Amino acid sequence: MILTETAALTGRRLLRLRRSPGEVLAVTLTPVTMVIVMGYLLDKTITMPGGASFTDFMMAGVAAQVALAGFGTSAIAVADDLTGGLVDRFRSLPIGRIPVLLAQSLCDLLLMAVGMVIALAVGGLLGWRIHTGLLPGLAGFGLLLALAFLMSWTGILAGLWFRKVGTVGPLSGLVLVVGSFLSTAFVPPDGLPGWLHAIASWSPVSTVSAACRRLWGNPVADTGNSVAVVHAIPIALVSIAVLLAVVITASWRAFRSVSEKTP
Repeated sequence: MILTETAALTGRRLLRLRRSPGEVLAVTLTPVTMVIVMGYLLDKTITMPGGASFTDFMMAGVAAQVALAGFGTSAIAVADDLTGGLVDRFRSLPIGRIPVLLAQSLCDLLLMAVGMVIALAVGGLLGWRIHTGLLPGLAGFGLLLALAFLMSWTGILAGLWFRKVGTVGPLSGLVLVVGSFLSTAFVPPDGLPGWLHAIASWSPVSTVSAACRRLWGNPVADTGNSVAVVHAIPIALVSIAVLLAVVITASWRAFRSVSEKTP
C-alpha cells in the first residue's frame, strides 16, 4: 500500500517537474558554472599539495554541492504545498502521511542525481577522471545520493517548520553557501585555520567529499591526516544514517502535526 501510494505521488511530482523545466535548470546551472569557472579558470592558479590537479580535487565537492541544493528544492516545494492547500486535498484522500513526504524526497533525489551526472560530465570534458574503476566510482556516486537524500529530508523538515516560501527561500541560499564553503568541498583542509579545520573536516559535506575522492582515486590533499579524512568513508556512512533517522522521524511528526491542525 505504501509503495503504491508513494509511486503514484512521485509520478505526480515528476509530471510537475516536466512542466517546470526551470527547477531542473536551477539545480544544474550553479554546479555547472562552478565546474567551468573553478575547473577551467582557476585550475592553473590554485596550487595543490604534490602538484595534484585542482579539477580532480574539486569535482567531489561540486557533486556534494548539488546534493546540498536538495535542501532548497524540497523546502520550497513543501512550503508551497502547505500554502497552496495541497495538505487539505491529501487529508480528504485515503492515503498515509509517509508516502506524501517520501514521494517528495524521491522526486528531488532524482532531480539531484540528474544534476550530479551533468556536473560530472562537464568535469569529464575538462579532464576529471575516476581512476579506480567502475565499482568504486558507483560507490562514490551512491554516497552522494545518500547525502542528497539527507538534504532533501532536512529541507522537508524546514518546509514543515517555517511553512512559507518567503522564509525557506533565503534559508536555502544560506545553507547552500555555508554548507559548500564551510567545508573541504573546494578548499584543501590543511589550508584552513585550526578551529575552522575541525568544523569543516567533520561536516557531512566534507566527509562525503573526502570519501568520494578516496573512492575515485582523486587527490585528498590533507597533509594533517585528520581522522575525518583518513576514515571518511565509514564516518560518512554512519553520520548520514544517524542524521537520516533523526530528520525523517522529526519530519513525520511535524507533518502529522500540520495535518491535524489544518482545517
